[in-house]
Amino acid sequence: MSKFLTFDIPSAYDALHRSFPSHKTTPIIGLTGNFRDGDCTLAEGYYQSVLKAGGTPFILPPFEETDALIQALESIDGLLLTGGADINPLYLNEEPIKELHGINPRRDYQELMLTKLAADRQIPILGICRGIQTLMAALGGTLYQDIHSQMEGTRIKHDQDLGRSYASHTVTIEKDTLLHRLFPTDTLAVNSFHHQAVKEVAPGFQVCAYSSDGVIEAVESTAYKSVLGVQWHPECFILRGDECMMPLFQWLTNEAASFKEAKRIHGRILSLDSHCDTPMFFDQQIDFASRDPKILVDLHKMTEGRLDATIMVAYLKQLELTDEALLAATAKADRILNEIEAMVAKNCTAMDIAYTPADLYRLKSEGKKAIMLGIENGYAIGQDIKNVERFRKRGVVYMTLCHNGNNQLCGSAKYNEKNLGVNAFGEQVIQEMNRVGMMVDISHAGEQTFYDALAISNTPIVASHSSSRALCNHPRNLTDDQLKALAAKGGVAQVTLYSGFLREEGPATIQDAIEHLNHMVNIMGVEHVGIGTDFDGDGGIIGCASASELINFTRCLLKERYSEEDIRRIWGGNFLRVMKEVQKV
Repeated sequence: MSKFLTFDIPSAYDALHRSFPSHKTTPIIGLTGNFRDGDCTLAEGYYQSVLKAGGTPFILPPFEETDALIQALESIDGLLLTGGADINPLYLNEEPIKELHGINPRRDYQELMLTKLAADRQIPILGICRGIQTLMAALGGTLYQDIHSQMEGTRIKHDQDLGRSYASHTVTIEKDTLLHRLFPTDTLAVNSFHHQAVKEVAPGFQVCAYSSDGVIEAVESTAYKSVLGVQWHPECFILRGDECMMPLFQWLTNEAASFKEAKRIHGRILSLDSHCDTPMFFDQQIDFASRDPKILVDLHKMTEGRLDATIMVAYLKQLELTDEALLAATAKADRILNEIEAMVAKNCTAMDIAYTPADLYRLKSEGKKAIMLGIENGYAIGQDIKNVERFRKRGVVYMTLCHNGNNQLCGSAKYNEKNLGVNAFGEQVIQEMNRVGMMVDISHAGEQTFYDALAISNTPIVASHSSSRALCNHPRNLTDDQLKALAAKGGVAQVTLYSGFLREEGPATIQDAIEHLNHMVNIMGVEHVGIGTDFDGDGGIIGCASASELINFTRCLLKERYSEEDIRRIWGGNFLRVMKEVQKV
């Protein structure tokens, strides 16, 4: 019996406040409420299971106001999609078949929208019965309106007559899945109350359990997301004291607690992505204020991933070194910087350009996103060293000395068979960058250029988007000796989320990026690493495919037991330390 189940309210009240503080913070789990005959209801097993697992249940009634939906999602740390009536096939661009049962129009729109919005925000999700179907319908999968008439073969009984808290059939759990880790058995006895089911899983998901007749019984994310769905009703078992299904609810509350902590940290630190190439898409009429599918960084995705700031670069492809081509390169750099400024001005109520680290912190306190300006390829200054100061005065915080190919300053990491380093003009440019307060960026630089720049510069230098060559043997990555030399001079190397720099074969995952970061921390120390995604410039990996998914990186850092101070350093603190020293502010 609960200690609060008493008629003596004053005594219970006093007991509650006898000491301070009296409560630990638990993750808030939003549960979708059922709606029937004008009443919003929730079966007891759902909230009892959440409470038993250490979460705080919060009922989400069916409503369609989008602003309220988003506000509700900001208030929860996990989402439980509950069971109920059939989903209207019109939402799946299908006509109803005669075997379709009752649908619940008050729930369908809200829950499909809620699921998509929650998935965008990386909120941990558990779908139960109708909930697994909602997951798949919202995220791109398909459903059977009726398994008995639409599936080939003979079905077992999926709608049991015995009490809901008893198992009625078994499912086979696929090995090497999250579900198998939660239930380390090949066969699991479950209950069942349905006639709709998942037909095809959504992109980024896999089937992790089947019934003996081939019906999909569970799905889970393959993209390192905290998303899991089961076709049975695990919440019913707790009502007769059977805790056999509690691993599902404990998983949800644990994931929600991790998400809650990541949100808390992002509220306290400044998160900076040191390199993105979104301006490369400006000629495709992108809308930075919308959730534009053509780009990986926009205001919505930055907000969803809790990214405060990014350095957008004016990228210049390496072309000829003729006088005419060099003048054209300078003009193009100016044009791209103008376009970035125009884009920011168009969205000035939500974002602004930052020129110093102090600007970044001010904009965060004002609730605005920040954009810093960078140049990718020293080709941009042409043959006129005065362009260094001119670009710095218009706000450029760093410039990579080169890109893919040797230029008028130095030798590149690619197409540099003679291993050229920094030439005489390049040395003057580095010295001028030091003088005017522009960071020297050696991403894309050849090894000789790297060591030359390190010797020439009288301030620390950075690699805005480079990973470890020891883990992925690509000339764009830095060797352990380079990492040590960079750290010894106070510099910073930013792990990049480009698959080709993380793995030599196959698509890279967020775990690959974490392994690169861990290795670089071991070599350099946590004071010399950070994150430069290269989003919209081929960056984007499984688990961190856009700015909206960057909070997943923070959750991985927490799992690796990095402290909040470590995470602050990694998410831009180290990079800004160098920026302050270079800018002398």
